Amino acid sequence: MTDPALPARSAPAGCPAHVGAIPLSGLEFQQTPSEIYRTMRREHGAVAPILLDGDIPAWLVLGYAEVSYVTSHDELFARDSRRWNQWESIPADWPLMPFVGHQPSVLFTEGAEHQRRAGVITEALEAVDQYELAHWSRKIAEQLIDDFAGSGQAELMSAYAHALPMRAAVQMCGMPAGGTDTEDLVRDLRISLDAAEGDDPVAAYVRVQERIQRLVKDKRGTHGPDVTSRMLAHPAGLTDEEIVQDLVSIIAAAQQPTANWIGNTLRLLLTDDRFALNVSGGRLSVGQALNEVLWLDTPTQNFIGRWAVRDTQLGGRHIKAGDCVVLGLAAANTDPQIWPEGHIGAENSAHLSFSNGEHRCPYPAPLLADVMARTAVETLLERLPDVVLAVDPAELTWRPSIWMRGLTSLPVRFTPFVQ
Repeated sequence: MTDPALPARSAPAGCPAHVGAIPLSGLEFQQTPSEIYRTMRREHGAVAPILLDGDIPAWLVLGYAEVSYVTSHDELFARDSRRWNQWESIPADWPLMPFVGHQPSVLFTEGAEHQRRAGVITEALEAVDQYELAHWSRKIAEQLIDDFAGSGQAELMSAYAHALPMRAAVQMCGMPAGGTDTEDLVRDLRISLDAAEGDDPVAAYVRVQERIQRLVKDKRGTHGPDVTSRMLAHPAGLTDEEIVQDLVSIIAAAQQPTANWIGNTLRLLLTDDRFALNVSGGRLSVGQALNEVLWLDTPTQNFIGRWAVRDTQLGGRHIKAGDCVVLGLAAANTDPQIWPEGHIGAENSAHLSFSNGEHRCPYPAPLLADVMARTAVETLLERLPDVVLAVDPAELTWRPSIWMRGLTSLPVRFTPFVQ
């Protein structure tokens, strides 16, 4: 394989906003992104010029090899967003500010400081007993199912897929399960990560931070067997502000992507003929369905981003120092260069859904997400063995987001029962 950082063709002149830049927005991105990625790849190659909200220029990396290259070469594509050469054009209320505005978070650290911060997170998460997490998740799942089991119908995204990982995540971090405070946090996390029309993602993110600040303050006074307490007690000596920022990252990563992983997997199981023989025990396993979703309907479609440390070449494009590079994880997972016959080999797990390199989702977070998602799907199918979609599959719609891939709703019906 050739080095993706070397020019494959003549680079375009000027900044990323040259003629042909594609707005990263619109209904097609939300509903049929795979078709858009194919068109972009055909017209622009592995790296495409795009326009973010407000016509801010950036690059979208579509190729598997190119995304892998960017994420494994921090010396060329770094995480500190203060490098961005577009800040003079960015208003304070820009919708993507929660993603790119520099904060004292592990997400924006580099080098030794990133290793220190990520090390604290890794050790705090490694102490989570996966069997205990599975037990919590199953108990939460059964409680949620009990709430709607007697009606014979449910909307699974709101009543189940989003609720389960959030309750499990806040329990891991030491927050009390349930209650208005926790539900408000769930709502604000969704808005900050996946804003719908009329939402204010910046204000929602501020409220999320305020709630986590209260949690850290409480845990300073009373430690417990939870992630927050372990981070506070770690010898690295993180400040409260650092811990707040890193907990926001942990909870956000545990909730929204895992919720959509659950929802997208349930959609696959309920709509794909390969699973139609018997949804709770069909030809393919729940594990295979979970893995296939990470390839074909990965919850995190695109991730912003990396910033070029200096002028460089990527996929035949001239990337200037300070340019923003958006990781096209969904496009990379379906890159025809790795699937030349058009067949996605979902049986392997070399996808980029948890990113790659130094800044990938820290171990063992993907394993914990898998525990929550697998338990959610298996418990639902065990408890509701005759569950079916309540609408035609073509009526299912995706949330209006270019960043996250998740259904607006997943209505189902089943034989009602009461415990």
